[in-house]
Amino acid sequence: MEYRILLKISCWILVFLPGYMQSQELVKPGPNVLLILVDDLRPALGCYGDGTAISPNINALASESMRFDRGYANQSVCAPSRINLMLGSRSTSTGIYGFGKDFRDYYPDAVTLPEYFKKSGYHSESMGKVFHIGHGTYNDGQSWSVPHHSDKVIEYKNPESTGGELTREEALFNNESWEFARSLPKGAAWESPDVDDEDYADGRTAEYAIGRLRVLGKKDKPFFMAVGFARPHLPFSVPKKYWDLYDADHLPMPAFEKPPEGAPGYAVKRDGEIVQYKPIPQSSDSDPFPEEIKRNLIHGYYAGISYVDVQIGKVMKELERLGLDENTIVVLWGDHGFHLGEMGIWTKHVNYEAANRIPLLIKVPEAILKDFKAGENTDQFAETVDIYPTLTELAGLEEVDITQPFDGKSLVPALVNPLDGDRDHAYHCYPRGGRMGRAIRTERYRLVEWKKIGEASETAEMELYDYKDSEVEKRNISDENPEVVARLRAILNQYPEALTGR
Repeated sequence: MEYRILLKISCWILVFLPGYMQSQELVKPGPNVLLILVDDLRPALGCYGDGTAISPNINALASESMRFDRGYANQSVCAPSRINLMLGSRSTSTGIYGFGKDFRDYYPDAVTLPEYFKKSGYHSESMGKVFHIGHGTYNDGQSWSVPHHSDKVIEYKNPESTGGELTREEALFNNESWEFARSLPKGAAWESPDVDDEDYADGRTAEYAIGRLRVLGKKDKPFFMAVGFARPHLPFSVPKKYWDLYDADHLPMPAFEKPPEGAPGYAVKRDGEIVQYKPIPQSSDSDPFPEEIKRNLIHGYYAGISYVDVQIGKVMKELERLGLDENTIVVLWGDHGFHLGEMGIWTKHVNYEAANRIPLLIKVPEAILKDFKAGENTDQFAETVDIYPTLTELAGLEEVDITQPFDGKSLVPALVNPLDGDRDHAYHCYPRGGRMGRAIRTERYRLVEWKKIGEASETAEMELYDYKDSEVEKRNISDENPEVVARLRAILNQYPEALTGR
């Protein structure tokens, strides 16, 4: 099904919201946009209340931004989540749920977020991990004014991490075949050599971004720059100085490591991505990883956060040094969350809280949006798909025809009034076990409906979790709460049936 949506953002506000426009006038057209993407980043940051994370640069950005405390990915896996961002389309609207899919095969005339800016007279470019490249998935060249500047996601410096051989995950991120990759050895899940920041890709990406800011800042044309960082994605290849920031004996260890009681077996993930690295054992449904492995994984994740925090700080300091911060919108977005052993789950690929909740910071200079509430936070629900219409509205762009499904909703009202907004839930999905799990997260509950696409609703299996006392799912309470299930399912049923997978 094709949807045609005309984004007449500025005109729409002028015609239908004159009172709002008078008090929150968008001024100084043509702001730059700096979109910072961080892979596998859950809200394990000081600015989100994490007492372990050492993240002073992201905390500083948060002090100048609106912090969305209820930000959610639309799907907890890299490639589809980035398509959600770039198209403003939920996965259930496009039918793209996995790797190896080119969205232009199905929506050849789609206008991506950076392409929208490019069509509006902007220079658009990207570096690092922006679109997911690997596992049979590629960059979208049409989105950018210049070729994408790529770098590695899987990278090692210690010879013992690889045994001197190409590893399976390196091969997959190089778009080698799955069959070839499976014949290769595993690489290490973590390493911490005494090397410089630029010895790994994120350090090089930060330096490249700084160089491009120096060039683009001198041009008359505004820019849309997407800067993608790989850490804290596995492997946790991080310079030693960041590893040394943390005391291994004082890391937050998972307190509950069992699957939720009463959850469908297919809804829970134990192996998958994590066991593609050594020395991770194949797990069983009941046994958590050995203590030393868990501690090293958590140590590596936090070291990765501090490493990427410093790289983001370098880019932000250069933006300020060049005087570009006064006319640049900055967005920091995590593509999805990440389990660190909660419920015995590692990485993502499930419909639970830790895999889907994301950090989202939006910084708007006062010259661009009057009454922007810098340094505040909002409980308004936000989804990845909302970033697209938010940025086009803030930039005051003219109409561009959008032919792909479009699900995003502008977050601008919450940027000037943290209490303003009419969304009382977030929507996301993940397919597992031959079924589609469509989910909504409200202030208190998460409902997940599991069924095969196209089958009758009576065939669905339900999960319901109450987050009043804990954000870790311990027990599926759907059977004893039929009224809550019925109420939340009525909300879920307002969304179209999921499109069959491409």
